[in-house]
Amino acid sequence: MRYDSNFAEEPKIENNKIFLSKNDIPKFWFNIKPLLPFSLEPPISPLTKKAVTFEELALIFPPQLIEQEISNKNEIPIPEEVLEILSIFRPTPLVRAKHLEKELSTPARIYFKNEGVSPTGAHKANTAVAQAYYNKVAGIRRLSTETGAGQWGSALSLHVTDSALI
Repeated sequence: MRYDSNFAEEPKIENNKIFLSKNDIPKFWFNIKPLLPFSLEPPISPLTKKAVTFEELALIFPPQLIEQEISNKNEIPIPEEVLEILSIFRPTPLVRAKHLEKELSTPARIYFKNEGVSPTGAHKANTAVAQAYYNKVAGIRRLSTETGAGQWGSALSLHVTDSALI
């Protein structure tokens, strides 16, 4: 099997699973917005019914998160502190979906990411780390969130503790 030469190390393959090295954790968040062939409409303020302003967003988000949201850069650097925490459970393995390939009668190789190796069992920990970190940098000492099934709340709780926000 051939791999992208951008990998820091040759991926390890075992039982239809691909394991990447910690050195292959992305160092940038990818922002698709600048590559879109159209402009996205801005979020609308529930107060003014007009495009939300930076100041309105700053009431509930730290500046670094707002800057990412409105950025037109393709890549946004991931802070070292965030990478350190992510490296505890990242990168997640890719698992080949052989039964799905067979069911679809496709020659394609289909893989899915096994986010179950995350401490909270879901991908939500990936963004919770950054949310906790940027709130800490902004001087926020406490976070509160709503949650549906509990995965986001669990992830945020875990990484608020990781970031020593409390």
